[in-house]
Amino acid sequence: MTAHKLLLLILDGISDRPCPELGNITPLQAAFTPVLDRITREGICGIMDTIAPGIRPGSDTAHLSLLGYDPHKYYTGRGPLEAEGSGIHMEPGMVGFRCNYATLDAGGRVIDRRAGRIHGTELLSRAIQEGVDLSSMGIEIFFRSGAGHRAALAFRGEDLGDRVSSNDPKKEGALPPAFRATGNDPGSAKTAAALNEFVRQSESILRSHPVNADRERNGLAPASTVLIRGAGTMGRFEPFEERYGLSGSVISAAALISGIGMVVGLSRVQVPGATGSVDSDIEAKVRATLSELSRKDFVLLNIKGADESGHDGKAVQKKEFIERLDGALEPLLDIRDTLLVICADHSTPCSVKDHSADPVPVVIRGEGVRIDSVGRFDEVFCATGGLHRIRGASLMPILMDLLDRSHKYGA
Repeated sequence: MTAHKLLLLILDGISDRPCPELGNITPLQAAFTPVLDRITREGICGIMDTIAPGIRPGSDTAHLSLLGYDPHKYYTGRGPLEAEGSGIHMEPGMVGFRCNYATLDAGGRVIDRRAGRIHGTELLSRAIQEGVDLSSMGIEIFFRSGAGHRAALAFRGEDLGDRVSSNDPKKEGALPPAFRATGNDPGSAKTAAALNEFVRQSESILRSHPVNADRERNGLAPASTVLIRGAGTMGRFEPFEERYGLSGSVISAAALISGIGMVVGLSRVQVPGATGSVDSDIEAKVRATLSELSRKDFVLLNIKGADESGHDGKAVQKKEFIERLDGALEPLLDIRDTLLVICADHSTPCSVKDHSADPVPVVIRGEGVRIDSVGRFDEVFCATGGLHRIRGASLMPILMDLLDRSHKYGA
């Protein structure tokens, strides 16, 4: 038999390096994962460089690669993808940016790049959307909240460029630098000037906003500025359904991942309680996935909590999240007529607190799959599996062949 549907489950940042607090093994090795291990025993495994060996993938470039869209061709920057996933319809030629709400001290220095990991910023974002006016520069702005402290910004107008610097100093205690053009084109100079004016007007709005007044009264960090980076110009993407003949949906709390799915034509499914953090309602995301598979051919499901723990350097928390995640995946054991693919998009070692180039584990389970002898889903055991070591760009061709949808090369 041949499966007809495909579930691509990306466990964001789940792979790691040995952690001293876990006895010099990874959180994935340390975790009790009976569900992932059973899927592994019933499938074929390997390890994967989502871009190429030695290349540290971003979540954006990694997801594009895993979906079969060469990031060297399609990727212009994270901003347009983040903006699309935040609810801004990005038309070709618009310039998009990813943003953070942040806290400044009285001297204008950044004292918290995430504004106390603020949540519920919709009122702040609405005030900025309605209050900032760049019409004198011929620019229409679009500003939306993302998950937590995140937000997205887009400019629409004539003669814009995306070769601009960031105002994010990347550390606390520093002044946000002014935007400047990093290219010689007039469009990028115009965009940099517009960004400086956007921040100036936004800070004025945020200073007097009731949400910030309430936060300060309660001893919480106010959102006093917007840090902006990841500029990119929106391009054109071949629709996923045209490329593969599969209708599809994307389920993710992260605006970036939702945006990637949406720009290739996947339907976004929003799940109440999905936060993108360790407190996310994973069970609800799994239920939504099964519902989508009843009417779609393909679902991209991203679960992000392990990545957050890796960025925070919390190995024990990462292990505990993996164990909770494993239990929530149990309903996937019963899916039929579906290739179940589980992998990470990148490693996020607790020792690095960022992405690394370490390859990630991958398993494919379903009808027609050759089953190897691997019995545990982790970075070391999967390396001994029948897929061996592959690149992210090879994943969709392998899966399309298993679905009997690939075309013969040659006579």
